[in-house]
Amino acid sequence: MTENSAPPVLLDRPEDGIAVLRLNRPQAANALSLELQALLAQHFIDLAADERVRCIVVTGGDTVFAAGGDITSMAGVGPIEITKRHTERVWGPIQHCPKPVIAAVCGYAYGGGCELAMLADIIVAGEGARFCQPEIRIGIMPGIGGTQRLVRAVGKVKAMRMALTGKPITAREAWTAGLVSDLVPDDQVLDTALELARAVAAMPPLAAEQIKECILLGMDAPLETALALERRANAVLFASRDQKEGMQAFIEKRPPKFEGR
Repeated sequence: MTENSAPPVLLDRPEDGIAVLRLNRPQAANALSLELQALLAQHFIDLAADERVRCIVVTGGDTVFAAGGDITSMAGVGPIEITKRHTERVWGPIQHCPKPVIAAVCGYAYGGGCELAMLADIIVAGEGARFCQPEIRIGIMPGIGGTQRLVRAVGKVKAMRMALTGKPITAREAWTAGLVSDLVPDDQVLDTALELARAVAAMPPLAAEQIKECILLGMDAPLETALALERRANAVLFASRDQKEGMQAFIEKRPPKFEGR
């Protein structure tokens, strides 16, 4: 980053409980440079530890989410340098963020951009959005979860088609396949994401974290193991003040006040 330039990721706190991270390399279609990835990871580390934050929105802006990895930083390197970059450590704070994450996707979500969107718990896509894993076209393959999260999201045959052809799918195709949770007009993407974030942020944060953890861990566990995990997480929540407040508010027919305790 040059001295007078804006950072490649911008943090905004539009209202209580919500943080918005905006990818900010418009001159490069938000390509995921090493600097951008490092800063994004640091933001997630900080926001995960911030008790004021209950939901995180990630967006690339109104025209592009992220057009993939920064090819100029990869073209001349070998396998040892790629390995030493330890992308699993860079992307780990996003993958393991305990708080709900919403991706607001306009325009291209290609390569690493598609993989970043899939790290979110909810994906809001504009009708003009496109999703793609084009790595095969430059002689490589998805390397930050594209082959694994994609198949879990859309199934084997659709994931194979995307990864083996490198062809994009439309937002409507992504919605039909189950990759996208909400499909809205392009000019409503961020507003819809913020509306969802507002609804999530109003919920008890301990319950939200337990729900997220159970869904993610249970996806790859045997059903009986996942059900046991769910039962125990549910029981733990009965030790929280938010559980007492939520049930008492329901009985008294008043809005609850959740504190994350």
